[in-house]
Amino acid sequence: MSITLSDQDKHTLRIAAWGAVSLMSAAGAAGSAHKVATHGSIALTSATGLVGHVLTKAPKGVKYGKSVAELADQVLPALTAAVSLLRQQAPAEADNFRRTVMVAIEAAARPQQGEPSPTLAEMARKITGALDAA
Repeated sequence: MSITLSDQDKHTLRIAAWGAVSLMSAAGAAGSAHKVATHGSIALTSATGLVGHVLTKAPKGVKYGKSVAELADQVLPALTAAVSLLRQQAPAEADNFRRTVMVAIEAAARPQQGEPSPTLAEMARKITGALDAA
């Protein structure tokens, strides 16, 4: 069975996944936001399946806002919506999406020396909570 996602569905997945990396990058600004974003982005572009095809492109024309709070207001609900829509249309891809985002946030937290900073750890908890809320 071939799954076809609408352009809006693809946009939601991209906002959710790429936005999660952006949230981690903002939370890791005290260390190296660039390294955080790079490691998270590599994880997203390494995805396979339908999710991998969708996440090869970052969302275009997105206005993330002027603060991390504004970014989170867009991204956290998009994470929940992405998992929900995939569960309805392609349950295996919902698991693939969740695992892909989790790997991306784990990779994003890795550039820190030793344990992730409390800020990165808290942002990862918020992202995980949004994924699990679906």
